[in-house]
Amino acid sequence: MHRDRDLDVVVFGATGFAGRLVAAHLARHAPAGTRTGLAGRSPQRLEQVRDGLGAGAAGWPLLVADSGDPASLRELAGAARVVVSTVGPYLRHGQPLVEACARAGTHYADLTGEVLFVRRSIDGFDGTAATTGARVVHSCGFDSVPSDLAVLLAHERATSDGAGPLTDAVLEVRSLRGGVSGGTVDSLRLQMDTARSDPAARRLLADPYALSPDRDAEPDLGEQRDVFRPTRRSADGVWTAPFVMAPFNTRVVRRSNALLDHAYGPRMRYREVVAFTGRAAPVGAFAVTGALGAVAGALSLRRARPVVDRLLPAPGSGPGERTRRTGRFRLELDARTAGGRRYRTTVAAQGDPGYAATAVMLGESALALALDGDRLPDAAGVLTPATGIGTVLAERLRARGFTVGTERSSR
Repeated sequence: MHRDRDLDVVVFGATGFAGRLVAAHLARHAPAGTRTGLAGRSPQRLEQVRDGLGAGAAGWPLLVADSGDPASLRELAGAARVVVSTVGPYLRHGQPLVEACARAGTHYADLTGEVLFVRRSIDGFDGTAATTGARVVHSCGFDSVPSDLAVLLAHERATSDGAGPLTDAVLEVRSLRGGVSGGTVDSLRLQMDTARSDPAARRLLADPYALSPDRDAEPDLGEQRDVFRPTRRSADGVWTAPFVMAPFNTRVVRRSNALLDHAYGPRMRYREVVAFTGRAAPVGAFAVTGALGAVAGALSLRRARPVVDRLLPAPGSGPGERTRRTGRFRLELDARTAGGRRYRTTVAAQGDPGYAATAVMLGESALALALDGDRLPDAAGVLTPATGIGTVLAERLRARGFTVGTERSSR
């Protein structure tokens, strides 16, 4: 990647809800001397954001760029070593910036949880980015850093122990508290609308290997449908329910495995669920399942859409400061190996998962891409957090108070 750039990191979409949070994280935690800039459509609003970030952001350059203006995106990509994008829905707005960064050899990171967008990014720009040395790292927030790092760390621990490849891995959401933003709802709405009108998109969303670099090379493990109903596990009595992010996260983890030549395990089966324990466990499992079904059903009905749109957060809005501060998440990966061993990997943090904690994850991903080049995996192209940044990101998150670690399990 080119070294003669004016800036190390630029936050594109800095005036939006998520962009402001990422910029605030960088203002507080970027090492001294990190050259950081803010980008967006309005210089006046960018200046307001910068002025509200405190002394850490004083003097940060402001770059005017618009997702609908390819020339401005090329100029943006040429100015920075890393561009962070919080401008969604990515399916609508994201591809021109990915193209600009891939062609310029500029590293890129975002927050997308959109299968259709990532697939188009892979098909359109993976080869270009690999040639220029750009790391295009999608999904550097709650989608899908915890999932991707958990499986990577379990694999590395099992490998160091000589326990053999992973054969089965289940990510369990043990605790989750936070809010929802209008941007997330807007992304979900657009993807559902696209799938409704495009049979190919529907087939892609149903494919467990939708993000594979080579679909024909994937192993035939039989049906690998995502969990859609509440279930009680006979082994331990735990009730499980669907996890709203599983249809995206599972595809990211499988892409990581394929990009690593199936190092996790050529026959590894992976899934994600919400886990409930205690006397009220079945109530919780059925409630979560019902709520997800209701939201999906309401968004899919055109006649109900105006009512639903009034009830759900509007684009540009998000959870308040108290919700962001008091939120939390705890995810636990139960992984089994061909050698019969089990490992438990925990990824947990305080703060709203989708915004407070995500701002940390995306901010630290950007800093790793900009400053930790010698310690990153030897890779370029359209990547995942595990393959584009790897364990360096786990180290950075631990330094910011996250729990990220793997241990042997007897369960």
